[in-house]
Amino acid sequence: MATIFVARSANLSQWGSDVGLGKNLFKVGVCEDDPVPLLADGFAGEKDWTLIKKQADVELAEEEVLERLAKRLKRVDPNYYPRIKGEMGLFKVLENDVTRHIVLARAMEGESERAAIKLKVADYATYLISNALR
Repeated sequence: MATIFVARSANLSQWGSDVGLGKNLFKVGVCEDDPVPLLADGFAGEKDWTLIKKQADVELAEEEVLERLAKRLKRVDPNYYPRIKGEMGLFKVLENDVTRHIVLARAMEGESERAAIKLKVADYATYLISNALR
């Protein structure tokens, strides 16, 4: 079985903020083994990737995961931005989408949706994985 993972690079987030993409850029990928050695090799010209969240036992290929996410989220075009060097798994995530996802999840569980929401990086990763596996 494969493992889906979400990772983030501080340098790439800074670059995204500088060029107008925003700081919430995440790499989503699927691999057969542990993604940590894969992240150490680097993506998009950066080596400072940190694993945010992973989920094992996924029966989807990486192309299917990226296609599902591209229907809901903005995929960063590797042909438009030469710095990311052809990397296909980068996504821009909006804060409003993640907040809406959390409010809806709370409402479905019967919890109070009026509680204040302070987004963390793990919330973005949960949002990405749940949309990829839908």
